[in-house]
This record gives sequence, C-alpha cells and structure tokens, in this order.
Amino acid sequence: MGVRLTDREAPRRPATSPPGRVKEVTSVSNPIVKDIRNLALKKHREETGLFLAEGLKLVIDALDAGWTIDTLIAAKTQLHSDLLSKTAARTVAGGADVLEASDKVLAAISRRDNPQSAIGVFRQKTTRLDRIDLGRDGLLVVLDRVRDPGNLGTILRTADAAGAKGVVLVGESVDPFSLEAVRATMGSIFAVPVAKVDEAAFLAFRKGFSGLVVGTHMRGETDFRKPAYGSKPTLLLMGNEQSGLSDTLAGACDTLVRIPQAGRADSLNLAVATGLMIFEARRGSLAL
Repeated sequence: MGVRLTDREAPRRPATSPPGRVKEVTSVSNPIVKDIRNLALKKHREETGLFLAEGLKLVIDALDAGWTIDTLIAAKTQLHSDLLSKTAARTVAGGADVLEASDKVLAAISRRDNPQSAIGVFRQKTTRLDRIDLGRDGLLVVLDRVRDPGNLGTILRTADAAGAKGVVLVGESVDPFSLEAVRATMGSIFAVPVAKVDEAAFLAFRKGFSGLVVGTHMRGETDFRKPAYGSKPTLLLMGNEQSGLSDTLAGACDTLVRIPQAGRADSLNLAVATGLMIFEARRGSLAL
C-alpha cells in the first residue's frame, strides 16, 4: 500500500508476479490494518489509488470484471466456506495478499458491528470521456456536481441495469470510490465506465458531439417523455441535488425537460429522477 497514483489507474502487477502472502491479523492497531482503515478518507484514496469493496459478492464481481485486487481481508472464522476459500486462493495466485482477520478487525475496517466475511482492497480505475463508445444509440449519463454518495451509487446501479454506456462526473463531485458509494452500487461500479472531468473539459467534448443532449431543469418546457431518445447517441445531463444544472451546462443542452408532478412535493430525489430519465431514454432498447 502507499503507492501514489500517477495516472487514471494505479499500475497493474506484472503478469508473472509471484504469489501473494497469507497473514493473520487480530489487532486493529496493526499498521497494515491502520493503512486499510485510512482508505475511508478521500485523501488517502487519492494518494494510494486504492479503495474498499465490502462483501464477498462485490469482491468476486470485481475479480470477474478484471479489476486489480491489492489485498483481501477475509474472516478467519469463515474460511471454511468453499466460496470464500476459493476467492482467497484466487487472490494469492494473482499476486495479492490475504489477511485472515478476526471479526474485530473486520468490524473496524468496515465500521459496522456485523461485518461481512470479506473486504477487498482494489485499485481505482476511471475512463477517459473520449474513450467511451456510445455506438449508434448509446446513452451517457452526465452528473453535474453530485454530492451524495448514496445517490451516485444508486445512479451507477441504475445505469448498469438499463444498459447505459457510462457515467460522467462533472466538477466537484463525490468520490465514486468512497465506501458508501461503492456499497450503493451493489457491484455496478465494476461494470459501468466512470469518467471525471471539469466543466470546461465537458463543454469541449460537447462541442464535438453530434448526438442528442437532454438536460433536466426547472425551466424545462418539454415533457421528459417527448425527446426522440434512441434515434442517435444521447447525453443525459442531471444537476446538483440542491441547485440543479449550472446555467452553463443547461445552455449546452439541445432540450431542457421536466418530469410532471401532481403532488405537493416540488422536486424529486436525484437518484429517483435520474432513474426515471435513464429508463425513459432506454425504453426502446429494453425488452423482457
């Protein structure tokens, strides 16, 4: 641990790397445990290029998707489980370390009283915006300064379910690799390309984009169901939880839309609104 990230992804191990090691840890004061616990801090994640994925399912999802694991923390009391023991063996064979941890250590790392049987330390991976292939009619979800990790995680999960091509974070957004955001994705963080850009870089990309650009806005005069989604590649712009789309991004849209409402609520939760927009935009491409 402690490798500084110098590119969009921390360096991968050589294909011929030696097997990892297995260590037993029982104390939360162990330096390795302290270093892993510090991954709860954004600064430490940025410095190391690492993040936590909690739960055996998420660990397996990440490994199956080709993400690079640095360390597996496994509950020593549950290593009799066939799936956990096989995942530990897979980790060691790939050159990463396995920590056989006490329940106390797992609880300290996950900050939960009832931790799951496995926590993976993985190397972060983001995608360049101009490398996301939208094809003939793909959808790209663009989030302006999203701040809530639960919202971001839910949006990533929804984008995955609907077959969106990726999610773009514009401006000062919440870290998609925070423990809360990763939990909320339920594994979709490993399936959906994520790009991070500032507003100027996104606007430069938009200038060369010939598809449809739709944004949700309180000033929108078009029903969100009306645009011709699916007729060409589409950018779907969703605004910040408190202030919505910036005026600059709103001005970059071909169409500003609103979701009709009948009750007293004056707005929808960002994740809910984005979910409605994603599935409407993908309606023509989805079938049972």
